[in-house]
Amino acid sequence: MALVGAIIGAAAGGWINDYYGRKKATLIADVVFALGSVVMAAAPDPYVLILGRFLVGLGVGVASVTAPVYIAEASPSEIRGGLVSTNVLMITGGQFISYLVNLAFTEVPGTWRWMLGAAGIPAVIQFSLMFFMPESPRWLFMKGDRSKAIDVLSKIYNFSRLEDEIDYLTAQLEQECQNRSKVRYLDVFKTKEIRLAFLAGAGLQAFQQFTGINTVMYYSPTIVQMAGFESNQLALLLSLIVAGMNAAGTILGIYLIDHVGRTKLALTSLSGVFVSLLILSGAFFAESSNSTNALYGWIAVIGLALYIGSFSPGMGPVPWTVNSEIYPEAYRGMCGGMAATVNWISNLIVAQSFLSVAEAAGTGATFLILAGIAAVAFVFVIVYVPETQGLTFEEVEKIWKERAWGRDGQDAERLLEQGNES
Repeated sequence: MALVGAIIGAAAGGWINDYYGRKKATLIADVVFALGSVVMAAAPDPYVLILGRFLVGLGVGVASVTAPVYIAEASPSEIRGGLVSTNVLMITGGQFISYLVNLAFTEVPGTWRWMLGAAGIPAVIQFSLMFFMPESPRWLFMKGDRSKAIDVLSKIYNFSRLEDEIDYLTAQLEQECQNRSKVRYLDVFKTKEIRLAFLAGAGLQAFQQFTGINTVMYYSPTIVQMAGFESNQLALLLSLIVAGMNAAGTILGIYLIDHVGRTKLALTSLSGVFVSLLILSGAFFAESSNSTNALYGWIAVIGLALYIGSFSPGMGPVPWTVNSEIYPEAYRGMCGGMAATVNWISNLIVAQSFLSVAEAAGTGATFLILAGIAAVAFVFVIVYVPETQGLTFEEVEKIWKERAWGRDGQDAERLLEQGNES
């Protein structure tokens, strides 16, 4: 139900971002999340607990759309990737900390109520601190609040760079005023360059989940036990190590994403994911035929560690970073919300189907299927995802116009204008 809430929250999050702004969207998410945590902690029966999970999911869904866009719009292009990736680090680091917090609460009376109620504390802290944060300068500019936007931008850029940003935003505002009545959800699929951008963004979000990351995170204790480690304590300890590696890998990704580039990092990451899934598959196939050999269990754990080490620096942050920078200003909230919805739906499908598929086809076959998906994802990145490292939002828009209409910029503009007039 938390994932269902996240799907709905992400779907609504794009509209909330565009209408109320990035700052208010974050505040709304914090309120809903904190409320859900209180409901869970005080739940008198399972139905109220499920309601609390749904509310928490709504907050997570809205936040998952808002944070990358808010960070990207307040970041200089040369460090934008690293700063958006920091958001992913906060998620993976939060997962690791939650393991430690929950471990501590196992010794406290009312164990699960404390675990679930404590989730509201970060939301309350963020809600309080957001009052000291500015609104996204780009959103302010697009809403006509030029003076506030320039005030925020002046804290980010030096004077010469500030003038360039203001000129670009002024041009964007004029274009948006002409197209304001045209901005609709259907435009995402009707307008060729936006359709191509959404295909790349939503495809990355889907492949992030279908290559199995949250399966590994949700079910890592189960996977470790399936590998032959029967002790619950040992399984949880190894899962804690997996979560720690996930956070550490994300730190590496923050550096690499603005030095190596988005597509190269994604391709390298998927290569490692593919190999590690083959190792996992082979270990489980071998273990099923010779269950007395403990070596295969350790090979599975090594494959699990290699998977996290490959995934977390690349396919962890890259989809969120790319989605925060590939859409035109008028569609950024809308398309970002739609792509995040694809992510959460894919997350739900994989999480709900993994154990069933593993039981029906076998764990080895299941990981082999995920390896096949990783290979398809590799080809997808090569074909559909452009490199956006160090590019301004304007330069990224030009890439999509060239892909949609050819490299002749004047012909592209002419065709776009004809499309807008028709």
